[in-house]
Amino acid sequence: MLTKKGIPHKVLNAKFHELEAEIVADAGIHGSVTIATNMAGRGTDIKLDEETKALGGLKIIGTERHESRRIDNQLRGRSGRQGDPGESRFYLSLEDDLLRLFGSDRLMAMFEAMGVPEGEQIEHKMLSNAIEKAQMKIESNNYGIREQLLKFDEVNNEQREVIYAERRKVLDGDNMRDLVLKMITDTVENAVDISVSDDQTPDKWDLQELNNLLLPVIPLKPVTLTDEQKKSMKKNELKHNLKEEAIKLYETKEAEFPEPEQIREIERVVLLKVIDNKWMAHLDDMDALREGIGLQAYGQRDPVVEYKMQGYEMYESMMASIQEETIRILFHIRVEQKVEREPAAKVTGTNKDASAPSAPKKRVEQKIYPNDPCPCGSGKKYKQCHGRIK
Repeated sequence: MLTKKGIPHKVLNAKFHELEAEIVADAGIHGSVTIATNMAGRGTDIKLDEETKALGGLKIIGTERHESRRIDNQLRGRSGRQGDPGESRFYLSLEDDLLRLFGSDRLMAMFEAMGVPEGEQIEHKMLSNAIEKAQMKIESNNYGIREQLLKFDEVNNEQREVIYAERRKVLDGDNMRDLVLKMITDTVENAVDISVSDDQTPDKWDLQELNNLLLPVIPLKPVTLTDEQKKSMKKNELKHNLKEEAIKLYETKEAEFPEPEQIREIERVVLLKVIDNKWMAHLDDMDALREGIGLQAYGQRDPVVEYKMQGYEMYESMMASIQEETIRILFHIRVEQKVEREPAAKVTGTNKDASAPSAPKKRVEQKIYPNDPCPCGSGKKYKQCHGRIK
């Protein structure tokens, strides 16, 4: 529009940092026009020349009110700095987003009833109050959103502190064997608690479910009970026996390594890898949970409370998964011994190409003299036997 009118102007935005100082320096010269965005030139003193000061200083013209009053005040604050003269004025439309969302229809109906023609400049305190109330509503709404997001972030932060503390233990610890053994016993206890009820007799225990839960993680022999055990075995006794078998099996796995430090280093690497992978997947799940947790409000439930409860359940599931995956990998590690190849035999002789085809060797027959024994085995001389025939 300014170009069509032949008005020289400059555009000040956040893209050209190297030119921003020069554009701002020239903005206070008499006759200069500068188009600026909300983000560009904030907090910069625009120096006015004497002619501009004499004519009333810098003139700020805003074409739209921002959702935040703070941004509007920053726009106004570009004039009248350091005691210089200046003025600011905003020109709005009832079709702007800010007014359209908060009561512009009512104002338009009122102005039409008063016979105000379209495009007429309107200045009224009621309009200014309506704009300010609309900004206050939006600011309040945005504050509520930020406060809600902060509560969600606090849940994630609490979980992050716990998982990072566990990770630091792995990084700083010299020996993870005790932690691994505890994971083994916890895995056995969880499997038994899930498949075996406290009020059931041993003959009613679901051993198939127990084997399905336990054996893929810890490669024990399938759990079975003798007739005597079905009558007298207790649940705690079953746990104790399985724990001992699992620990002995892990000690057997440790003995496969030539050096004890090797299995200790593998334990640390496996733990770190599993924790990192499971934590990243958990963060994705928490983000997915946050996207839909707001729908809980339709069921008269606090979304933040529901997010905390479901997030805690997901966190507990992640920790159990870390424990199970770590134990499964450690029990199924295979120790491979390096087999050194024997050095190839030295080839002696000429430097001829070995890949070249060699000429067929001639069969050398031993010469038989007349007085030699005949090769047929008759015992006669050759000249008196087969030599005579020739």
